[in-house]
Amino acid sequence: MTKFPLAALVDQGVKWLQTNFGDNLDVFSDAFNKGIFAFGHLLAVIPWWVIILIFAVLAWKANGWKLALGTVIGLFLIYNLKLWPSFLDTLILVIISAVVSIIIGLPLGIFAGRNNRAHYVISPILDIMQTMPSFVYLIPALLFFGIGKVPAVFATVIFAMPPAIRLTDLGIRQVPLELVEVGAAFGSTPRQLLWKIQFPVALPTIMAGINQTMMLSLSMVVIAAMIGAGGLGAGVLEAIGQLKIGMGFEYGVAVVIMAIILDRLSQGIGRSIRTNDNNKE
Repeated sequence: MTKFPLAALVDQGVKWLQTNFGDNLDVFSDAFNKGIFAFGHLLAVIPWWVIILIFAVLAWKANGWKLALGTVIGLFLIYNLKLWPSFLDTLILVIISAVVSIIIGLPLGIFAGRNNRAHYVISPILDIMQTMPSFVYLIPALLFFGIGKVPAVFATVIFAMPPAIRLTDLGIRQVPLELVEVGAAFGSTPRQLLWKIQFPVALPTIMAGINQTMMLSLSMVVIAAMIGAGGLGAGVLEAIGQLKIGMGFEYGVAVVIMAIILDRLSQGIGRSIRTNDNNKE
């Protein structure tokens, strides 16, 4: 049986993109890299204890004093282990990747939730994006943007975006039809139906998607250390290469602390938004 030339077709497509858009990608990569560097410089100027205090206040607002205390202890441990610069590098990449994923994912999810054709087109694409091994995304990122933080963000956005799209789509579709019909009966426009009825009701599901996007962003940023992303992932990679168990454990603990803090913060913010909406009602 003749083999279908899938790999050759993909390679040809990549070469076509590099030939026709290579210069534009280089310009975009340079500009984006400067933005990442500026953000990192800003965080590096802020004293470490101020950043810990900011996280503690956010944690206290999101989920009470216990989370705030745990956040202070966890971040102070990261600082004490001399991993603060790596922590900031990882935090920058996670924030940028998650924000870009959410900015792209929420509109696509809303569009898919309100349009059946878009839903049927986007769903199989999301299936491919979610089931594709994460290491595969590093290859096109490396080809298009070279080594560094920009390809790490590119690969992370592709890997982390599906939950934001899928759960936004699901949340919009789970809104009771009766509520939409009542709103339409009172003369609401499609935009008013979306922002006054569908989006508020779907918000818990949407926040769950945002939470998952943040967690996937963190996991992919650690993996992206293989293409020069730096951060905590670089320390894990170095520990693996040199078989330093203790060093790997330190960096691993820092990743776990960061994941727990981001997870609890996003969940707490989601609960706060829902509580405020219920109080307004």
